Amino acid sequence: MSAAPAPFVLDPLARDNAAEGALLRAAGPAVPVELPGGVAAWAVTRHAEARDLLTDSRLVKDAAHWAAFQRGEVPRTWPLIGLAVPGPSMVTTDGAEHRRLRALVAQAFTPRRVELMRPRVEEITHRLLDGLAAGGPEVDLKTAFAFPLPMTVICSLLGVPESDHGVLRDLYERFFGIKPDPAGIQATIAGLNAFVNDLVAQRRSAPGDDLASVLLAADTEGGALTDAEAAATIRVIIAAGHETTVNLIGNAVRALLAHPDQLELVRSGRVSWDAVVEESLRWTPPTSNFLFRFAAEDIPVGDTVIPAGEPVLISYNAIGRDPAQHGITAELFDVTRDGSRHLSFGHGPHVCPGSPLARLEAGVALPALFERFPGLSLAVPDGELRPSPSLVVNSLLELPIRLF
Repeated sequence: MSAAPAPFVLDPLARDNAAEGALLRAAGPAVPVELPGGVAAWAVTRHAEARDLLTDSRLVKDAAHWAAFQRGEVPRTWPLIGLAVPGPSMVTTDGAEHRRLRALVAQAFTPRRVELMRPRVEEITHRLLDGLAAGGPEVDLKTAFAFPLPMTVICSLLGVPESDHGVLRDLYERFFGIKPDPAGIQATIAGLNAFVNDLVAQRRSAPGDDLASVLLAADTEGGALTDAEAAATIRVIIAAGHETTVNLIGNAVRALLAHPDQLELVRSGRVSWDAVVEESLRWTPPTSNFLFRFAAEDIPVGDTVIPAGEPVLISYNAIGRDPAQHGITAELFDVTRDGSRHLSFGHGPHVCPGSPLARLEAGVALPALFERFPGLSLAVPDGELRPSPSLVVNSLLELPIRLF
């Protein structure tokens, strides 16, 4: 095995995710990287290796295997600590405990149950489009459409009132960010914890017919969820239930407007909107890098070894355009491509259980948006769009659109 190269310093401002992904992929299938604050990790950059590692039992979710964190070298004030060590949920467990916690969530998001949500998703979509039509010719599509659609859907499932949606958006935008503000990240985590803990307490005392109440009432093989488990699970549901879809819708709109030939293929009926969703997931994945898994023992990958105790992130920026998986045209946005071959929702036991809902929401939102506003266009040149400064979410700060 060859010695590990110098670490690749990831851009905390995410100024060009596609270029960074290409550089990482060229450096090898497993690349040492440096995150903000000098935190060391490994990035998995190629499709085949990622697929194998995502089912490798030596790569675990328990931060007890993160040597640097256990030695106290990574403080709890690290800006990304809430993502790297998020609490006791299906995201941080393996084996039987993971299956116990995941089963409750997976039951709520089966394809059959998600399909039953279609009328509600359509209702919210058309209400939002009516609001856009009643406004001016220019709008920030992220704020006015891409965000409120999935947030309203997931909060409706959990019984969270619409008056709290803006608070949650602000908290999660700061949660996924990378600003070196130790007091700020602790305040953000405390704010999210307080919000969800209050929701759990409310549903314990007065259960309803919402998903939060169902989770609290469920009896698993290991017993009912503790308050801590329920709170952590609900945090995961809210985060994954809106952030992925916000980015999927925004990135797909941007890609289609930048590629009018591809948009015409869909509008003409030669390609389905489902194909647009899958190609957008591959070409501009909603998640840039997923933090973290941890090597429980030395793991050979290609010509190098990820040492035991090291954290591992999955670089979906790099994996989505891997030519070994997607051919020599992998860098091109092509809605005629086979859409079943990407990993943007993960793979293996931790594959995203909410992916059917994200696909449904995007599959409803995109055709409805372009049908309502056939003259839709960017309000600024594409090169002036500003990325969200995050190593985790692949998004824009805003998406200024001219509706007509």
